[in-house]
Amino acid sequence: MEQVFRALGDPTRRSLLDALLQDDGQTLSALVSRHEMTRPAVAKHLAVLEEAGLVVAVRRGREKRHFLNVVPIREIHDRWVTKYTEAWAGGLTELRRDLERTMEKVFEIYIRTTPERLWEAITDPAIRAKYHFGAGVHSAWEPGSSFTMEHPNSDDPLVEGENLVVEPPRRLVQALRTLWSPQAEAQGTTRVTWEIEPVGDSCRLTVTHDQLGEDAPAELYGGWPMILSGLKTWLETGETLTTPGSQMYGPS
Repeated sequence: MEQVFRALGDPTRRSLLDALLQDDGQTLSALVSRHEMTRPAVAKHLAVLEEAGLVVAVRRGREKRHFLNVVPIREIHDRWVTKYTEAWAGGLTELRRDLERTMEKVFEIYIRTTPERLWEAITDPAIRAKYHFGAGVHSAWEPGSSFTMEHPNSDDPLVEGENLVVEPPRRLVQALRTLWSPQAEAQGTTRVTWEIEPVGDSCRLTVTHDQLGEDAPAELYGGWPMILSGLKTWLETGETLTTPGSQMYGPS
């Protein structure tokens, strides 16, 4: 968290984050064109943002694209802001979501756990429900198998789809159709990729939600920071994250 505050303390780095907020997934060249700085200077600032977890760099063929990762900011929110000014902060969050129009969202978080335990937390329906708004995911977890996300308060599945790649405990790729609202269902099929990488006694979890239409509603991807924060909290402490969203959508 100290790295996050240090990274945010520089106006140039905040400007880079603003640029990614407006147009996520930019290359270094695109970001350089927006700032009156040399290419090495922009690259140095991006390295600081990556180290703080605020930016995730992903290779796309020969290009390296940079994505805004809001999970660290969500963790700061859960630690302090939620206790005092949730309503005000919630209004700013809605404004941010209204401004976002992107084809791909990338989220990254570090969790002190093993790959095997993290994989279990992602695929076990009872554990998943502890941090995914009370909903569990049911599947045979084999390549080509189907899966559904179900909530005890709903008669029908909230999500259904197919497991494209199943490589425990490192990689899971899923094509999914979100069914919880007409607006979400109208978006058709999107894709979520879970990638687990051991780092010392922890794991780096990267979640990529792509194949989103430019007009995709924020409800399709806006919950990921809270979901991943809840996953981290449960694996590291055994406690559920009692954010307003979790309380609102969790089991009654």
